[in-house]
Amino acid sequence: MKKHTSPGGLRVQRAAQTATGLALLSLLLACSKPAGTGGVAGEASLSTIAANTQSAQGLQLNQRQDFEDAQRGFIAKPTGKIVAADGSVLNDFDAYGFLTGPAPATANPSLWRHAQLNANVGLYKVMDGVYQLRGFDIANITLIEGKTGWIVVDALTARESAAAAMAFAEQHLGKKPVSALILTHAHADHFGGALGIISAQEVAQRKVPVVAPAGFMEEATSENVLVGTGMGRRSVYQFGRDLPRSVRGNLDTGLGKDVVYGAVGVLVPNWLIYQANQPMQIDGVDFVFHNVPNAECPAELTFSVPAKKLYDGAENLSHTMHNLLPIRGAKVRDALRWANYMDQALEQTQDTEVFIGSHHWPIWGNARVQEFITKHRDVYKYTHDQTVRLINAGYTPREIAEMVKLPASLSDYFGARGYYGDLRHNVKAVYQFYMGFYDGNPANLNPLPPSESGKRYLELLGGADKAVAAAQAAYDKGDYRWAAELLNHAVLGDPSSQSAKALLAQTYEQMGYASEAATWRNAYLTGAQELRQGPPAKGVSKAAVIDLLLQTPMERFLEAMAASLDGSAAAGKDLKINLVLTDLKESYVLWLENAVLHFKRGTAQDANATLTLTKPIFVKMIAGTAGVKDTLLSDELQVTGSKIDLVRFFGLIDKAAGVFPVVTR
Repeated sequence: MKKHTSPGGLRVQRAAQTATGLALLSLLLACSKPAGTGGVAGEASLSTIAANTQSAQGLQLNQRQDFEDAQRGFIAKPTGKIVAADGSVLNDFDAYGFLTGPAPATANPSLWRHAQLNANVGLYKVMDGVYQLRGFDIANITLIEGKTGWIVVDALTARESAAAAMAFAEQHLGKKPVSALILTHAHADHFGGALGIISAQEVAQRKVPVVAPAGFMEEATSENVLVGTGMGRRSVYQFGRDLPRSVRGNLDTGLGKDVVYGAVGVLVPNWLIYQANQPMQIDGVDFVFHNVPNAECPAELTFSVPAKKLYDGAENLSHTMHNLLPIRGAKVRDALRWANYMDQALEQTQDTEVFIGSHHWPIWGNARVQEFITKHRDVYKYTHDQTVRLINAGYTPREIAEMVKLPASLSDYFGARGYYGDLRHNVKAVYQFYMGFYDGNPANLNPLPPSESGKRYLELLGGADKAVAAAQAAYDKGDYRWAAELLNHAVLGDPSSQSAKALLAQTYEQMGYASEAATWRNAYLTGAQELRQGPPAKGVSKAAVIDLLLQTPMERFLEAMAASLDGSAAAGKDLKINLVLTDLKESYVLWLENAVLHFKRGTAQDANATLTLTKPIFVKMIAGTAGVKDTLLSDELQVTGSKIDLVRFFGLIDKAAGVFPVVTR
């Protein structure tokens, strides 16, 4: 690999003039090793060091108020690991022990600070009768003491992490029953561990309130079931699941330390919140719930506990700029509606003294709570308004992303910086919300697929070696965005070019090291890892979401099944199947027409076959955790008609493994 050229050295010298001599020396020594080759991550380049030094200018990185808040009320910290039934490690409480001292050269200093704040893991007392469990998963569990037991707010991602958190609370606070469960919104990291909090049987037997916003079940199941495989694969990039926890790997997710990829389930709510202000007493505690749909989540609530002067902002408010469109994929979010909810929150918190949220640490003091909400309101409103202004001036999303900059009054506020969301990405989300993916240029109406574009570019450049040489020159200058663009064409246009893959991996590393957004860092570094090692051997397990699938309404489940039909293989096929679910006392007829899978309630006399079974067996069969042939031999189902046609029918359903390549296709 070439050594860095003198222009890069001049840039780092100028950018670091304000640093102390000792700090500059340590940075220079840190980059004395070459960038990563083979399967090993490399050190930061001089250009990356310069970029990180520059990004820290003007930021009060030594501000201690956030650290005092994040550590306030500390009771105990867990040790060891959370493991799955098969012995695999789901969460290692000691994995982030390296997050001490000043930022290394391989980390953006602002993100490093934020990662240190999120490393405050354990059980905390917020106020009398209110506790939080942080760091057991990406989100928080909040415990509010009721008359007879714990009112539990949110349930983490997985049964394993939720159960571990509740056991830890019991160890230090004593044993109390769960008297209610509040699910603030329909994202899996807040409901997936519900069955680790309390069982469905106990909810029914003791009539335990399960509170959620209107539309919760529809949104909780639609996103995670319909596109769960693709979104799960991309979540590995966003959350850095497979990255080492180290100064050259995963530091954080922006919202918390780690997503626990364990067993995901859900509990069906029995109390729904419909109104903007809905008072309700739960286990002797008076709440005022606020229904706030279609901003951070299509179904979400916040709430106040007036007697405690406590406000829970759910995930509308976190110690980070949120994303309007996650890089894992989701329904694009409404920035203007989000800002309007923040205006309402300012009214709802006039007497609030303590803020808590679904992620991060609390804030104490009314003035600071109001400031926090105001900053978030104006970040989303400014992003929205300036993007719309530039849309109307004719600019395209990539242009607008370069043009919109937050004013210093917002950009200097740590609580709203882009650790999870990113301003450039959010601008593009606002554009998509109003204008769609097309930027108005006819050249982009029907562009070539990336691999074909790559081949054509390589033909013009004279082959992959020429592209790599040009990219190397850009890399040596610290022009990583251009190097990545060139190398992306080279990798897609000539998959056999190992030099292109190696240099692109190094380029992504440098881009990751300089990223303030944890999501961007994780994506870049995971891309580098995939270029060196290939896609992961293990995707997001279908078996892990069986509990969620079992609670999914059959119509939603059959919609997802229809979206898994291999259309080309189904072309010309004329098959009709009756599906009889004995436990639900429901029947559906499923048929192929024009290579589309349709369904409706009832049965058809002219069906090729009738399949009679319970929903759990059917779900496992379609999820791929039980094969069709094996299932047909079970005593728990019956088949009338043609078994051959039944196998042909279900053989057309694609069971994607969720390990597809991302950066090499």
